[in-house]
Amino acid sequence: MDRDMGTNALRFAVVLGTNEIASAIAVHLHRDGFCVVLSHDPNPPVLRRKMAFHDALFGDTIRIENVIGERIENTMDVFKALAAPRNVLVTWLGLLDLLPVRAIDVLVDARMQTRDLTPNLRGMTRLSVGIGPGFSPSANCDLAIETRPDRLGQIVHEGWTLAKDDFGELGGVGSERLVHSPHEGRWHTPLEIGTRVYKGFVVGHLSGIPVIAPYDGILRGVVRDGSDVPAGIALAEIDSRGRHAQWTGIDAQGQALAQATLTAIRQHVIGRLRATSTVPAGSR
Repeated sequence: MDRDMGTNALRFAVVLGTNEIASAIAVHLHRDGFCVVLSHDPNPPVLRRKMAFHDALFGDTIRIENVIGERIENTMDVFKALAAPRNVLVTWLGLLDLLPVRAIDVLVDARMQTRDLTPNLRGMTRLSVGIGPGFSPSANCDLAIETRPDRLGQIVHEGWTLAKDDFGELGGVGSERLVHSPHEGRWHTPLEIGTRVYKGFVVGHLSGIPVIAPYDGILRGVVRDGSDVPAGIALAEIDSRGRHAQWTGIDAQGQALAQATLTAIRQHVIGRLRATSTVPAGSR
């Protein structure tokens, strides 16, 4: 198992979020030798659940590219996993619960939230990485990574990541492939991700009001049945690409962001080692 960050201890990574981007990053970090904990955040609700470890929180068996997501309940489970991690750990525990476990080597905020104020991650861990809009290495993280389609995976060392763009196209269809909640309420759906649906088909009910599909296609994502949701969030996503539709595994966006995260971590480690090697021996 790989060791790094200047200690003989197993590397410890916390990824904020249980969505498909957080999960793709977790898979790559796990393969690179990290003990990885995914920390759930309810905002926004997870949509592409067949591409994410999210449902492990509810006791479902989740496997993404032969990596298993394992639900943990308390910090003792993390202590045990640090000795010999077999799976990616998924938990309701927040960052403040996980900080006392052990020094965190890498903290990745992959919640992909739309927010006016992004929390300052600097100084909380040895390296903090912000994914998407609202991050700046001069303000709230050590490194940031772009998520806009035209700059996907670019590592930002100074300045701010670009503001949120549209949802990106899929088979020539943009954000209109999403079904949004017109109001807050309790969401119910009998459909499984991967189901073929048609324009006008009822994909679920929000507080008893039917919500319909905007396109023919495959149900690529849907918020978990029984969830309480606010107004204006995506409840379902329709993939119109027919036999080219993808709703499981890691897609191209997830691969690009996960690889960029690993590259950013490795560049940071190399840069620190070089800086250390140039310090005169008498000043160390």
